[in-house]
Amino acid sequence: MTEKKKREKVVAEITLAHLTQFARELGRHLSQEEATAFLNQDGRAYAMWKLMMHAGEEYIKSSLEHSQRHPLPIARPPAQRTRVAV
Repeated sequence: MTEKKKREKVVAEITLAHLTQFARELGRHLSQEEATAFLNQDGRAYAMWKLMMHAGEEYIKSSLEHSQRHPLPIARPPAQRTRVAV
């Protein structure tokens, strides 16, 4: 993710590719069909969405609390010098 871009929203997603990669990391193989079934079984996708939203909210709250204690300096353009006739 590019740091310089100004963002107005954050979108996070877990795709079937992520799901199959996680399964491989655990030593298990999941086909695309199995990954789809897993994701949609017993409301798992919605439960995951709620957990991701909760984690995001907690991160934002923690960051806001930290920024109140340690405010970030706002970048301002340097003051322009003007000549004054004396």
